[in-house]
Amino acid sequence: MKVIFLQDVKGKGKKGELKNVADGYAHNFLIKNNLAVEATSGNQKALEAQKNKEKKMAAEELEDAKKLKEQLEKLTVELKAKSGEGGRLFGSITSKQIAEAMKKVHGIKLDKRKIEMDDAIRTLGFTKVPVKLHTDVTATLTVSVKEEN
Repeated sequence: MKVIFLQDVKGKGKKGELKNVADGYAHNFLIKNNLAVEATSGNQKALEAQKNKEKKMAAEELEDAKKLKEQLEKLTVELKAKSGEGGRLFGSITSKQIAEAMKKVHGIKLDKRKIEMDDAIRTLGFTKVPVKLHTDVTATLTVSVKEEN
């Protein structure tokens, strides 16, 4: 019997896959537990429509990420911190502080986990920080740390 999987089933198939399985397994386990539906022509058309919709959404998401990348690369985030001799900061600038400054000053909400810093910023001056917006899109944000009076 051909079925369309609604959820991942370990060892059998992934969500959205069309597979041939034993009739008893399909009726008594997969369909009964809402893990799969019978692969009728209507269900197959619905699956195709859903896949097309997901592709369209993914393309839209990628386009939004590219637009945000252009916008971010033009901006400079300015943060103030206390520092000692030689421009070394007392403490450090973290991705959370950068995300909060972006939201407050520029109105752009960034997830702090998307800001990829190897280590926190500990010196005054300009620093380039990569921001992962999408699996294929990474923007470079300029962070300016200035002396706090």
